[in-house]
Amino acid sequence: MKLLLSEIAKATGGKLAGEDKVINSISRDSRQIGENCLYVPLKGEKFDGHDFIDKACEGGAAAVLSERENEEYSVPFVRVKDTRLALGDIARFYRQKLGGLKIIAVTGSVGKTTTKDMTASVISQKYNTVKTQGNYNNDIGVPLTVFSFDEDTEAAVVEMGMNHFKEIEYLSSIALPDIAIITNVGVSHIENLGSREGILQAKCEIFSHMKEDSLKILNGDDDMLITVADKYKNICYAHIDGKGELYADNVEPKGLKGTDCVLHIGGVTIPVGIPVAGRHMVLNALLAARAGIDLGLTSDEIKRGIEGFKPTAMRMDVFDTDAYTVINDAYNANPQSVKASLDVLASCEGKKCAVLGDMFELGKNSPQYHAEVGEYAASKSIDLVVCIGELSENMHRACLKKGGKSLYFGTMEEFINNIFSVLPKDSTVLVKASRGMHFEKIIEKLRSEKI
Repeated sequence: MKLLLSEIAKATGGKLAGEDKVINSISRDSRQIGENCLYVPLKGEKFDGHDFIDKACEGGAAAVLSERENEEYSVPFVRVKDTRLALGDIARFYRQKLGGLKIIAVTGSVGKTTTKDMTASVISQKYNTVKTQGNYNNDIGVPLTVFSFDEDTEAAVVEMGMNHFKEIEYLSSIALPDIAIITNVGVSHIENLGSREGILQAKCEIFSHMKEDSLKILNGDDDMLITVADKYKNICYAHIDGKGELYADNVEPKGLKGTDCVLHIGGVTIPVGIPVAGRHMVLNALLAARAGIDLGLTSDEIKRGIEGFKPTAMRMDVFDTDAYTVINDAYNANPQSVKASLDVLASCEGKKCAVLGDMFELGKNSPQYHAEVGEYAASKSIDLVVCIGELSENMHRACLKKGGKSLYFGTMEEFINNIFSVLPKDSTVLVKASRGMHFEKIIEKLRSEKI
């Protein structure tokens, strides 16, 4: 990147003190200062980045932002009202400066990261493509993603998350998407947004800073997304359970090896082998393929991108140990994603075990949602359902009531202490819970496999 401090001052409405310099990188971490770097101190619940400005300067920062009124620094600085908002202002200015770069924005209650990764895999077959890394999908992560663009970047796939109204609208104002993808509308964050109607409204904020006729690719099998058909221009709906402009058929699950299917995009037909298990992956492939068509990719390029796709860590990551086949889907969870993962587990041969934990931010109906997952697990003939956490006791009881076999542990530590006596050898084990449950520790224990 290349920005002048005077441009940054103008973009943020701040005041430059000191020499105008060229900025080639931006960091919020005083320990990670790159060449010609602007240090942006952010405030957290337990820290204030302003306290580390001197350390950043000692580490080679070329300039800094600051909210503090009466402080002076050893390097040029831009004084702003709010450094967090200033970070977004700079990213918005930089994105506009890049001009012709094509940006695909992705959101949804379930599957947005996998769809982002698959879309990037497709688009990268033709264009030099950047994508959101890790969980950089909020008001800090999206600006940092934008700063990773350079003069050679031709396309970017940007993930957008939220748990309150107006968050995605803000992110859209920074990224200015050319194409938008919405995977679905579930119940994640319903405690903050009130209802699925509220979640739909928040997800559709992704359109707020797009050109009116820009392409919007939506899941046509989602009961909420289908209701906005007449509210926005140039919507393309994707279907697994129906036909239209964008649909899939001849869907053939191959267990943990993935799924074969045929994608239909207008008059284009593309047979593909999706290398990750789950029927829901077919939808992700459709969404990615349609974005590829809009950006001029050939059928062969789209097929190569889908078949070469590799998911982000802890998302349907399958590995084998001497005793188990493990499905590591521990990054996050909500009722819809857990049921999809249980479908994958149910398709496996041999003994099947699900290790499930609490799902957070589900509001007042959280006990009911956990119970529904327990009932669903019982219906899929899973050999053993291990439920961990306070909320998951509802899951455990519901599973037992419906005739399933379930064990309950109040804490993850209690389960880990008994893990190898609980899980039968030679079984396929699904591990899934909300991120706050830290189920990666269970994955680490299974990998160690000291039985």
